[in-house]
Amino acid sequence: MTDGPLISPDQLAAELDDVTVLDVRYLMGGPPGREEHAAGHVPGAAYVDLDEDLADPPGAGGRHPLPDEQRFEAAMQRVGVRADRPVVVYDDWQGRAAARAWWLLRHHGHDDVRVLDGGWTAWQDDGHPVEVGETSVDPGDFTVSADKQMAVVGADDVLDVDVLIDARAGDRFRGETEPVDPVAGHIPGAVNVPTTENLDERGRFRSADELYATYARVGATSSGSVAAYCGSGVTAAHDVLALAAAGVDSALYPGSWSGWITDPARPVETG
Repeated sequence: MTDGPLISPDQLAAELDDVTVLDVRYLMGGPPGREEHAAGHVPGAAYVDLDEDLADPPGAGGRHPLPDEQRFEAAMQRVGVRADRPVVVYDDWQGRAAARAWWLLRHHGHDDVRVLDGGWTAWQDDGHPVEVGETSVDPGDFTVSADKQMAVVGADDVLDVDVLIDARAGDRFRGETEPVDPVAGHIPGAVNVPTTENLDERGRFRSADELYATYARVGATSSGSVAAYCGSGVTAAHDVLALAAAGVDSALYPGSWSGWITDPARPVETG
């Protein structure tokens, strides 16, 4: 087991022969990152498509519902994930897509998963080797566990959470703008901690003490229930990851705002 959910580029370089690395490069609304992976990646890293492997099709569960368990299991086996081998995930979105993969693997029973702090940019900036072309890996043996390791809240109980965190940018939280979903605003009672607040000026996660202070300011500590949501359930995992790095357990509302607003009877708050 690891001491925390993050790993530095130098640490990964030292452990590279002993871990399974997954490249989850993704751009919301843009093309998949497969071409970027082929152009250069962490040596040995297999590519994971967020839309295809880490989410179900859009619907009542939002824009990125949690993936069907059997399909997720098959995808992780295809990219070489093993139950007895640590996994490191990275992206080029400051950890937002990688956090989704981290959360899903942890949720479905893998005990040792970390996110590369700073992602692809940090790996290159720190001078580590780059591999090009397609990656061939041996199939893994990862199986989805019936015992879920990460907490989830649904639409029926999300309003009962003591501290509900909205991970979107402040203008979307307040309902001043909504570039993606058909309704603007936030879930009543939520507090706003944008994912940008988890990061320093280099795009790497702030220290555990800094992260704890950031979330304590909105009341998110170990003294009550905490959950996070975002637009579609992807970037909220970034806040869950930051809270984990700070030593605070939290749940994910997978449907998030895009799922919440599929029922017009659910209340909406602005400001």
